[in-house]
Amino acid sequence: MRLARLLRSHVGEVVVVFVFLIVQALCELSLPRYMSDIVNVGVVGAEAGNSAYLGPMALVMFGFCAGSLVAAVLSGLIASRVAAAVARDLRREVFAKVMTFSPAEVNRFSQSSLITRCTNDVQQIQNMIVIMLRMVMFAPVMGIVAVVQVMTMGGGLAWIVGAALLAVLGIVSVLFTLTMPRFKVMQSLVDRVNLLAREMLDGIMTIRAFGRQDYELEGFDAASGDLRDAQLFVNRAMTLMMPLMMLVMNVATVAIVWFGAHGVAAGAMQAGDMMAFISYAMMIVMSFLVVSMVAVILPRAEVSVGRVQEVLDVTPAVREPKNPVAPATDAPRGRLAFDHVSFHYPDAEGNVVSDVSFSTTPGKVTAIVGSTGSGKSTLVQLVPRLYDPTAGTITLDGVDTRKMSLADLRSRVGYVPQQGFLFSGTIASNVAFGTDEADEKDLRHAIDVAQATELVAQKKDGLETAIAQGGTNVSGGQRQRLAIARALATHPEVLVLDDSFSALDYATDARLRQALAREQADTAVLVVAQRIATVMGADQIIVLDEGRVVGQGTHEELLRSCPEYLEIAKSQLSAKELGLAEGE
Repeated sequence: MRLARLLRSHVGEVVVVFVFLIVQALCELSLPRYMSDIVNVGVVGAEAGNSAYLGPMALVMFGFCAGSLVAAVLSGLIASRVAAAVARDLRREVFAKVMTFSPAEVNRFSQSSLITRCTNDVQQIQNMIVIMLRMVMFAPVMGIVAVVQVMTMGGGLAWIVGAALLAVLGIVSVLFTLTMPRFKVMQSLVDRVNLLAREMLDGIMTIRAFGRQDYELEGFDAASGDLRDAQLFVNRAMTLMMPLMMLVMNVATVAIVWFGAHGVAAGAMQAGDMMAFISYAMMIVMSFLVVSMVAVILPRAEVSVGRVQEVLDVTPAVREPKNPVAPATDAPRGRLAFDHVSFHYPDAEGNVVSDVSFSTTPGKVTAIVGSTGSGKSTLVQLVPRLYDPTAGTITLDGVDTRKMSLADLRSRVGYVPQQGFLFSGTIASNVAFGTDEADEKDLRHAIDVAQATELVAQKKDGLETAIAQGGTNVSGGQRQRLAIARALATHPEVLVLDDSFSALDYATDARLRQALAREQADTAVLVVAQRIATVMGADQIIVLDEGRVVGQGTHEELLRSCPEYLEIAKSQLSAKELGLAEGE
C-alpha cells in the first residue's frame, strides 16, 4: 500500500511525535498523584512544615502542566505536518496515475469520481493520519499507565472502572454496527452529487434551451437528499455518543465518590487517594472512548483509502514499453502504416474497427469518411495511442507505435480532437501548449496556417488575449482553429485532424486545406471529415462502413467504384458539383 510507504518516509517525525505523546501522557498521569499528596497533607492540618511542602509541590505540578502543554503543541504540529505531507504526496501520485489513463480508464471511474478521489478522499486520509498520530498513539499509553496506577492504589474500587469500560464498549459496538454500512455508501453518494453538478454545469445551455431546469433540479435534489440522509443518520448516531459517554463517566464518578467516601470514613483510604482514583478512572474511560471513537471514524477513512488505492492499482491499457525503440535517424519521416488493424472497446461484444490496412507518407493527405458510427474517430485515436489496437500493428517511421515511448510518439503526432478544447490562459499559452521550443514567430506562423490570424488581429491584446476555461469566450470555429494551430506549432510528422473542420464555414475550410497543402509538405495529414467537399482533393480517401474498409482511392475513383462513397457524396453535393452526368 502506497500510504504505508509514504508514512515510512516520515518515520523519524512519527517517532518524535510518539516521544512527545509519551511525555504528555506521563506529565498528565503524574498530576493526580501529586494532587493526592497535596490533598492528603491539607486534610491532615496546617502543622509546621506543611506550607513548605505545598509550595514546591505546586511548582512541580505547574511544571507538569507546562510540560504537557508543550508536548501536546509540538506533537500536534508535527503530526499535522506529516499528515499534510503524506496527503500532498498521495494526491500527486493519484493525479500522476490518472494522467497515464487512457479514455477507457477515465470512463471506467468517471471524471467526477476521479476528482472526488483526488480531493475529498485524500482529505479523509489526511484527517485519519492526524487522528492516528494524535489520538490512537496517545490514548493507549494514557489508558495503560492509568490502569496500572489504579491497580496499585487498591481501595476496592477497580470494579467501577471495569463496569464503566464495559458500558463504553457496549455503546460503541452498537453505534459501530449502525453507522458502518452508511460510511460505505457516503463516498459513492458524494460521487453522484459531483457527477450531477458537473453535468448540469457542462450542459447548462442545453438544459436552458429545452427548459429542463426543474427536471435537473429534481434529480440533483434527490441525490443531495440521499447524501443528506446518510450524513444526518451518521451524525445523529455520533452525536449520541458523547452524552452517553458523559453519562457513563458521571455515573462512574458518583460511584467512586459514594464507595470511596465509605472507605475514607472507615479509614481504608484517604480523601486525596479517592480524588486521584477519580482522575485515573476518567483518564481510562476517556482513553477507551477516544479509541472507540476512532474505531467508528476510521471506516470512512478506510473506504477512502480503498477508493484511492483502486485508482493507484489500475494497470493502464496503454503503457510505456519496457525497452522503448526510437526510429532510426535515416528512417523515412512521417510514414504511417496500418496493417490489418482491429480494435474493440473493453467489454464490447464486437470490433469497432476491423482489419483496416493503409499507409500514408509526408506531403500526402489521407481522408477517412463514413457514416456516423463507422469507427472513423476510433481509428485515428489509435495513432497517438489513446487506445491500442487489439489486433494488427500501426507503424510510424518503420517502428511499431507500441514499442515507441509515449513521449516520443506523441511528439511526432499532432492530434486535433473533434472538440477543440482550450485551457484557461492566453492565446499564446494555448497555441504553445504542446511545445516548449516555439517562439513568437512559430506561434504566429501556426496561427496563420490555421486561419486564426484575423482572430488575433481583432483582439487588443493580440497573442496575450485571455482565454477562459474551455475556451468559452471564443466561438466554436475559433476554438477549432486555435486547436489546429496548437498541433501545427509542434511541427508534427503526422497531423491527425478528427473532424476538425466541422465548425468552419466553407471558405475558411478551403483556405485552411490550401494552407496545409502548401505549408506542411513534410507532414503526413490524416483527416476525418463529414463533408465530401473537404476530402475531394485528398490524395487518398478511406471509406469505412461498420468499421471495415469498403473503399480506398481518390475521389474520382471512389465515385465509380464505391457505392457507399457515392451515396454520401450525392447526399451533400449535386451531380454537377461531383462531375457526374445526369442520372449517374
